Amino acid sequence: MQEFNVNAEHDKFDDFKTSRNQTGPRSSDRRFYRAVVLSLGLLIVFLLVRLGFGVYYRNLDRGSAAEFSVMKDNLTQCLQASDKKLSDVSEERNRLNVRLSSLTAERDQLNISLTEMTKEVNRLQKKTCPAGWHMFNFSCYFISRVSGSWKRGRQDCKDREADLVVIDSAEEQKLILGFITVDTWIGLTDSEEEGTWKWVDGSSLTLRNWNEGEPNDGASGEDCGEIIQKVHKWNDLSCNVSQQWICEKKV
Repeated sequence: MQEFNVNAEHDKFDDFKTSRNQTGPRSSDRRFYRAVVLSLGLLIVFLLVRLGFGVYYRNLDRGSAAEFSVMKDNLTQCLQASDKKLSDVSEERNRLNVRLSSLTAERDQLNISLTEMTKEVNRLQKKTCPAGWHMFNFSCYFISRVSGSWKRGRQDCKDREADLVVIDSAEEQKLILGFITVDTWIGLTDSEEEGTWKWVDGSSLTLRNWNEGEPNDGASGEDCGEIIQKVHKWNDLSCNVSQQWICEKKV
């Protein structure tokens, strides 16, 4: 009985040993193949991921290059516009400098002229009119004490190194009216050309103070001018009428 049990146990051990020898290598192969398949799968996933990132960064690089190109063009245009603006400003500055130089030279010339005029005014102010003459704006005026024709009055003025008065401003007109008390000859005539009145110095009339309806070149021919003291207006009159005159000369 004991022998039978020993043999039985021996048989079980042999079966177990045989069974283990049959299943061991087959399980190892399966585990190896699984590991290989898993590794290949991971490698494929890795390659796909790497390929995807490569495409993405390639497209990203292309977009960045395009944006950089546009930015470069914009900056280039801005730089060119700035250069042109700077050039325009420089030209304007040069023009202003030339203008400034011109104005400075003009100012200096005006200062010189002003200095000379001031000296001349001071010199003239030291001068006075001869006795019996009246002074106004660097001119001297003389009222005759005798009467005569227009031509006689003019000759008397020339003998005094003067001429019959030339009235070219309202102020001068007012001044002369303060001097006279009767109708008086003035240096106005149209004897050279009828209807064209001029002063004795050849100048045209800048001030007109004719009496109403004058000049009318009356029936006897009126070619000489006078001041009518009562109305303070000018009148044309025959040059042969006898009356006083007024002379004028510069200081």
